[in-house]
Amino acid sequence: MESKEKMIAGKIMKLETGKIARQSNGSVIVTYGETTVLATVNAAKEPREDVDFFPLQVEYREKHYAGGKIPGGFFKREARPAEHEVLTSRVTDRPLRPLFPKGYKNEVQVMITVLQSDGENMPDILAGIGSSAALMCSTIPWNGPIATVRVGRVNNDIIINPTREEIEKSDLEMVVSGNKETIVMVEGEAESMSELDMLGSLKAAHSVIKEIIALQIDLVSDLDVQKDEFIAPKPSTELVTAIDENIGDKVDEVIAIPDKHDRTVARDEMTKSLIEYLEDSFPDEAKNIKSVLDDRFKNGYREQILTTGKRSDGRKTDDIRQITIETDILKRTHGSALFTRGETQALVVTTLGSKSDEMIVDSMDEDYKKSYYLHYNFPPYSVGEVGRIGFTGRREIGHGNLAQRAIKPVLPDYDDFPYTIRVVSEIMESNGSSSMASVCGGSLSLMSAGAPLKAPVAGIAMGLITDGKRHAILSDILGMEDHLGDMDFKLAGTDEGITAIQLDLKIDGLSFDLIEEALNQAKNGRLHILSEMNKAMSKPNEISQYAPRIMSVMINPEKIGALIGPGGKNIKKIIEDTDCEVNVDDDGLVTIAGGNTEKCNEAMELVNAITFEPEVGMEFDSKVTRLMSFGAFVEFAPGREGMIHISELEWRRVDKVEDVLKPGDSVKVKLIKVDDQGRLDFSRKALIEKPEGYVERPKRDRNTKGKKPFKKRRF
Repeated sequence: MESKEKMIAGKIMKLETGKIARQSNGSVIVTYGETTVLATVNAAKEPREDVDFFPLQVEYREKHYAGGKIPGGFFKREARPAEHEVLTSRVTDRPLRPLFPKGYKNEVQVMITVLQSDGENMPDILAGIGSSAALMCSTIPWNGPIATVRVGRVNNDIIINPTREEIEKSDLEMVVSGNKETIVMVEGEAESMSELDMLGSLKAAHSVIKEIIALQIDLVSDLDVQKDEFIAPKPSTELVTAIDENIGDKVDEVIAIPDKHDRTVARDEMTKSLIEYLEDSFPDEAKNIKSVLDDRFKNGYREQILTTGKRSDGRKTDDIRQITIETDILKRTHGSALFTRGETQALVVTTLGSKSDEMIVDSMDEDYKKSYYLHYNFPPYSVGEVGRIGFTGRREIGHGNLAQRAIKPVLPDYDDFPYTIRVVSEIMESNGSSSMASVCGGSLSLMSAGAPLKAPVAGIAMGLITDGKRHAILSDILGMEDHLGDMDFKLAGTDEGITAIQLDLKIDGLSFDLIEEALNQAKNGRLHILSEMNKAMSKPNEISQYAPRIMSVMINPEKIGALIGPGGKNIKKIIEDTDCEVNVDDDGLVTIAGGNTEKCNEAMELVNAITFEPEVGMEFDSKVTRLMSFGAFVEFAPGREGMIHISELEWRRVDKVEDVLKPGDSVKVKLIKVDDQGRLDFSRKALIEKPEGYVERPKRDRNTKGKKPFKKRRF
C-alpha cells in the first residue's frame, strides 16, 4: 500500500492506493477533511471495432450511508443516478477524455464511489482528483495527470475548496480542472463577475491545481507502473493517395456551402461516391475512407479560417448570426419566448407555481427543496434526424443545468416574487450553442411571465482554431465549428458581468492569454445579443391571468401551531373556505396561492386573524363557544379563544351567564387584559353604553382579599 498526503488549501489531502479494490487496473482513495471517495479505472482487453468514438464511461455515485442516511423511496436503496450525480460524472469525464490517445477504442470505465461525507468538504472535486490518480496508477495509456478544485469568493476574497457554509455566502461557485501548465475544464456560476475577476479566479485555482498534481506524481513515483503500448491504426499510404487524387478541390467546395442541411447532403454524397469509386481497389475500407475524408474536411476548414478569417457561413471570426425574437407566442402559458440565432432555435416556456411545486431532492447529506429549475429538451427533429426517445440523457441534463445556473443569479428574491419557477427549453432546431439559446430564451420567457429579473441574461459559445503558431477565436460557433475546433467555451451574463461559464477543450490546455482574449471577445458578443433582446422586450409583463396569485407573510414562529391547529383543523378550514393553497415554513413564512386575488386576500385575512398579536383595547366580532359558571369563552379569531368574565357581561349584576349569552351567539367584545401566560380577558359591557345614573360599586381592598378585618383571638 502506498499513501501520500499534502496540505491543500488549509486541509490535509490524502491519496492511498493498494488498499481497496486491488483487482482494478488502478484504484485510489482520496480523503479531504473527513470526506472520502474511491476511484477505480479499468479497460477492456481488446478495442471495440463497432464504434467510431472513444468508449469512455465515467460513473459517479453517492452512497447514502456515506452521510449516515437511509435512502428514501419504497425499496430503500440507491436507484438511478440523481441529477447532481450525472452532472458530477460529466464534469469528471470532460477533462479526462481529451488525454487518452487518439484512436484508442478500448472501453474504459471510471467508477467513483463516495464512501463517507463530512457534510462540509464536497466530494465532487475529489472525483476528478481520484480518477486522475487512479489512471496514473494504472497501465491504461493516458497523458495525465490533471487535478480539480472548487473556487468561491466571499467579500472579494478568493477561497479554494470552500465549505458548504462558505458557498452559501459566496458570489462565485466554479469547478476548475487543469494540468501542470494551464486550465483544461471550467464549470460554474457567478453574480455578474467581471472578465478580469474571472481570469484572476482561474489563475488562483491553477496555483492550487499544480500542488495537487505534484501530490499525484509523488504517489506514482514509488510505484512501478508500465503503461500499455498503444499505436493508433493508420490507413495505408496507397488509400490516402487515392483519396487525395480523387477529391481534388471538392472538400473546399463543400466547406463553402453556408446552409447546414445543404452542406451535410453534399458531404454525404461525396463520401458515398468516393466509397463506391474505391471499393474495388480497397475492399472493406469504408471506415478508413470516411476517417481520411473527415480529416480532410477538418484540416480544410481549419486552414480556411486560419488563413482567411472567413467561416463557412460567410461570417468573420467575431460576427454573431442573425437574431430574431418573438415573445408571448403561447398565450395560455404563463410566459413564452421563441429565440432564433441562425439555425439554432429555442422555444422557452415559463410556468409559475406554488410551494407545493418545489422540487424535493433526496441527497446523501441532507434533503432540500428547489423553487427554481430549468429543463432542457433536445428532440431528434431539431437536427432533422430520427432518434431514440426515452429517459433524459446526460447531455440534456448538462445543458439544462448550465442554462439554469446562468439565469439563477438574476432571479428576484423569493420574498419579492414568491413563486416556484419552472423553465422548459424546447430546442426546435440546432446548429451550435443551443444551451446558450436556452439562456437567452429563458431570460425573455421569465420576463414574459412577469418575473422582475435583476437584469436580462444572454449566452454565447466561443470556439478556437489553432495549429500551435496561429489561432482564431470564433464567436457564436456553429455545430461544425464545435466538432472540428479545439474549444467549446460557453459564457453567459448580464451587461455587468458573467453569470455562468463552461469550458471544454480538445487540446492539452489553454494559455491564460488565450482565455483572456476569449473572455473579452465573448463580452462584446454578449452585449450585442443583449441589445437585440432589449429591442424585443425591455421590461417584464404583468403576471398572466392564467398564473396563480401568490401572497406571503412572515409570522411569529411561535404562532405556527395556532395557525395549523389541532390535527390541522385551522389550516384545513382556511383551505376549504377559500379554495387556496396555504403553506407554512419552519421559519414562519406563510405562502398563499389561489386562482384569484380576492380569494388570496380572504385567506390572508384569516391567517392574520389567527396569528396576529392582540393588544389591549382591540375590538373583535366573536362567537360564544362555551359557558362556565364564572363567564363565557368566545372565539375571536379562527382557533383562538378568550374569556368574558361574568362581571364583564353587563353593567348590571348578572347572576347566571346563560341569562345573557348562549353557545353560538355572536358578540362584540373588547380586549381588556393579557396576563403573563398569554390568557386573554374580554369585556362585553365595555362596548355597551353605561346606564344613566349607574354607580360604580366600590372595589375591594386587594390587601384584605375580601376578608373581614383581623380580630384578636380569645384564649
